[in-house]
Amino acid sequence: MKKLDFGAEGAIVAIAPPASVPTTDAPIARAITPDNFRASTSTCVQALVRPHVRGKFLFAGGEKFYVRGMTYGAFQPDASGHEYHDPNVIERDFAQMAANGINTVRIPHTMPPRSLLDAARRHGLRVMVGLSAEQYLGFLIDRKKSVADIEALVRAKVRECAGHPALLCYALGNEIPSTMARWLGRRKIERYLKRLYRVIKEED
Repeated sequence: MKKLDFGAEGAIVAIAPPASVPTTDAPIARAITPDNFRASTSTCVQALVRPHVRGKFLFAGGEKFYVRGMTYGAFQPDASGHEYHDPNVIERDFAQMAANGINTVRIPHTMPPRSLLDAARRHGLRVMVGLSAEQYLGFLIDRKKSVADIEALVRAKVRECAGHPALLCYALGNEIPSTMARWLGRRKIERYLKRLYRVIKEED
């Protein structure tokens, strides 16, 4: 994918690339209705084929992928500062999500441990990882960090989960305050996000 995509609530997401993009025309998946929401389980979701973009839609394998997701966290961190520290709780929660038709989990504001991604894979769930680039905009104003410094922060985060089959996408800039956009200007914000977007694509 060579463009930025705007997800829910204005989040800018970078889709993880597929190993290969099918060249044949894919059939249109059936619409999700209240009757089949819980029962529908795509075989390509079970196999967790890396997604790709076709027009305005996401595809996993040869099927359209309809995101049926929820946010998981934030939670009270442990003494080491880790939010997702109880694997038994994660397994229980993911099992309940999958049983109720959820296929995607959003992790906001913190990098999930690799074990969480592994648990998501076991339950056929995909993970949207929040990189929280919007939180670093203040550094550009007070100049405590350069764009290169922020790039290094984002690059290190992406490397923690790059290539994992459960990864759906990265949320790059979520709900950037309008006051910040007016202060810095739309074009500067866009350049900042595009530069970080390219960093993500280089790593994953």
